[in-house]
Amino acid sequence: MTLVIAIDGPAAAGKGTLARRLALALGLAYLDTGLLYRVVGRRVLDAGAAPSDPAAAETAAHALVVTDLARTDLRGPEADQASSLVAKVPGVRAALLAFQRGFASKGAVLDGRDIGTVVVPNATVKLFVTADLSARARRRWLELQGRGIAASLAQVEAELQARDARDAAREAAPLRAAADAVVLDTTTLDADAAFARGLEIVQSRVGFA
Repeated sequence: MTLVIAIDGPAAAGKGTLARRLALALGLAYLDTGLLYRVVGRRVLDAGAAPSDPAAAETAAHALVVTDLARTDLRGPEADQASSLVAKVPGVRAALLAFQRGFASKGAVLDGRDIGTVVVPNATVKLFVTADLSARARRRWLELQGRGIAASLAQVEAELQARDARDAAREAAPLRAAADAVVLDTTTLDADAAFARGLEIVQSRVGFA
């Protein structure tokens, strides 16, 4: 059996940390699909264009190369907003879809916002990782503080709330839990507890311990 684990959810819910740990524990490849959109957003900004410009965003998506994923400027408020804007462009999503499906074809853990609903709807296990807005905002704020990026907690929460609204309302693959996804609320869970619960769900679904 080719094991494919799809992990979706809003920003700062803990899905990336969980996905990386599950991939390591299960010996699977890992792809943070959000980085693909961050790369596209950055490429658009590098070109001096607006991330909301569909033509510029599609051009950037087609120019993406694997080494772009190692860029060091893919995190932070500017990158967050740019990635969310380019992700609304259907042509961008189409350009990146084949890459993601090819990556998943040999077994992998992928995290993002439309993995279980669009990218690999036949994934072996689907998780939708979420948490209260206030908890997610504090996590992102602490992350930014740790990287020396100045931002107020209120600003971070407002940006996350705006991004949630855009992701849920976009016409192309809106953020939502797949019908057969297991919802994992991490509001009161630390990374270890979230990993333990996530691994338990995977093991129960695929029948191994």
